Amino acid sequence: MPMTTSEQRSKIESLGGSLVYVRRVDVEDLPHAVQEQAREGGLDELYALHRADGEQVALVGDRSLAFNLARENDLNPVSVH
Repeated sequence: MPMTTSEQRSKIESLGGSLVYVRRVDVEDLPHAVQEQAREGGLDELYALHRADGEQVALVGDRSLAFNLARENDLNPVSVH
């Protein structure tokens, strides 16, 4: 089950560091349970925030939300293609 926005914020805050990478993720590349939830919400792609070491710290349904979530937590988001 995906984390709530509140849980995502807490995890990001606990990680330290200020740089996170925002990357588009195809729903079909995710675990089956997450795929089902995303498709129920009408999503074909999601956006992941990753620390510099590659750990995923958030998964959201909108690119601008990913950037806003990072900034709300005093992080500096950069896009990865």
